[in-house]
Amino acid sequence: MSENRLTLNLVEGSVSFSFSPQAAREFKAALDQLMQSLKAVAAKTTPGGKPSPQRPMEYRYTGEVFLEIFCNPNIWSTPFAAKVLLTVRDATIRLTTEAELTRVIEDINQYLEQVG
Repeated sequence: MSENRLTLNLVEGSVSFSFSPQAAREFKAALDQLMQSLKAVAAKTTPGGKPSPQRPMEYRYTGEVFLEIFCNPNIWSTPFAAKVLLTVRDATIRLTTEAELTRVIEDINQYLEQVG
């Protein structure tokens, strides 16, 4: 049985780790919900009006590594401008950086296509 690895492309470089297809589907659902929140913020009902505040997205996965993704949809003008704070750690290393939301979505979609 081959090992399923998710690669997340960062602004500079990438990070790859073992990730289950079930976890990927849950991650994608969290990202889809985040996109809905970002769209709600971007779609102001009146010019200059304030959209209703949206809850931040926090996703956590524990497997071979600990993965945490955080995004506050209220600070981004559009879903395409949004970035997420990404933390990947295990017993020996910790990586914390920003990643473009659209790129993370592309990466998870590509992973799901590969694993079927």
